[in-house]
Amino acid sequence: MGKEKHHKREHHLRRCCGGFAACLLALVLVVGFITLVVYLALRPSKPSFYLQDLQLRSIDLGDPSLSANAQVTLASRNPNEHVGVYYNRLDVFVTYRDEPVTVPVSLPPMYQGHRDVTIWSPVLSGESVPVAGYVADAMKQDIAAGYVMLQVKVDGRVKWKVGSWVSGSYHLFVSCPAMLASAGPAGAGPLPLGGAMSVNGTGVTSLRFTQPTGCSVEV
Repeated sequence: MGKEKHHKREHHLRRCCGGFAACLLALVLVVGFITLVVYLALRPSKPSFYLQDLQLRSIDLGDPSLSANAQVTLASRNPNEHVGVYYNRLDVFVTYRDEPVTVPVSLPPMYQGHRDVTIWSPVLSGESVPVAGYVADAMKQDIAAGYVMLQVKVDGRVKWKVGSWVSGSYHLFVSCPAMLASAGPAGAGPLPLGGAMSVNGTGVTSLRFTQPTGCSVEV
């Protein structure tokens, strides 16, 4: 008699647990479905990036290494009307012919509201950064010709925010072309090969950013 009651109690307990698990699973599925519908309905667009300025303060060509100091001004715009953007990590650096010429600088994490615009102006530098020999030679030739094409790149992680819901983390990669051209005194001739070239140096030909440019963005 006691065993029969014990079995009935166990059976009732199992039914209660099974019902609770089924309700919990159904709730999770409903919440997930609603979240998916909201996400698909809003379809967040990736943020836009613009390179507003690049000031090359100095550059020193070694053999085969490179030291550079620059300040960039980057602008980002969130085009979404109902979706916010969390920038969890953003590393900014400069490359020349796909070779890094500055050390990555991490920007502080931040939230970007609907249709907000954010501007950063980090200082980027690299001391005796090793580069391939052909890259150093190409840089010398470009400097002698009076122009250099650099790339300002951003590597990071972003999340979307819709109401109180926050998405998982997505990889963000941004590439901004930066054309620098000779802006020295008339008749100063080509830039010297090697040695420091300060943008503000008296009597020294400098390289100046030609115009703001849009950036390619991958999410």
